[in-house]
Amino acid sequence: MDKIIRVSLGLLLVILIASVSVFSYQAFVERAYRTSLSGTYSYTCTITTDSPLSNVTLFIPVPADLSGNSPVVAGFSARDIAGIPDDWEVMLYDTGKATMVKVTTPAITPPSGTRPATIRMSADLASDTVIDTRDPLNNSALFRPVGEISQIPCDPGTVLRGSPACYRYVTSLYADYDAAPGAMVNITETLVGRNTWYIFEPGSNEYETAVSLQMRGEQHGWSTMSGTLADHIGMYDTPRLTA
Repeated sequence: MDKIIRVSLGLLLVILIASVSVFSYQAFVERAYRTSLSGTYSYTCTITTDSPLSNVTLFIPVPADLSGNSPVVAGFSARDIAGIPDDWEVMLYDTGKATMVKVTTPAITPPSGTRPATIRMSADLASDTVIDTRDPLNNSALFRPVGEISQIPCDPGTVLRGSPACYRYVTSLYADYDAAPGAMVNITETLVGRNTWYIFEPGSNEYETAVSLQMRGEQHGWSTMSGTLADHIGMYDTPRLTA
């Protein structure tokens, strides 16, 4: 009988130690995740032209959520976006369906020689909350309005980084400027929303989106930008945070 009691107490002690160990491990993992977790939006907008443009007005889509907000919107509002030329007037507009930045400038002129003029605006902006990288279409910043969205195969480089879903879509840009008939203008915007953390080793997940448009000659109206989106990239075996 005493032997049975000793064995039973021993088993209970082992179970207790195992339970405490599991609880302590889970608490450590959640604490490490919570304290190291951060979200960042990386944004770029590149405009190139091989010919002089004059009397320039652009309405360029700014990545925003369905409510019209994002750190990029706040960055343009505070003029915290690097690379905005000093002679550009920049103003945000909320159309109700999209958030856009209005750019006006007397001219964009390529330097002498054969090099095109290139303006690159960029920023890395912290997010106040965890970024939803699984469903950015509904819950995170995107170039809007989003139209004609359809799922497409992911390229091999993206597939190697998790189990992503990839899409193509279109959005709109307004351009009004005078230029020679053969003038070529390219506008490309990119956005990466990324969460990072450290639990024994670095971890992250993210989504990526980009829109682009090539225009020839003078422009006086709205054009369609082609867009791509890849979401659910990276690691998602992370602790579920409680409030």
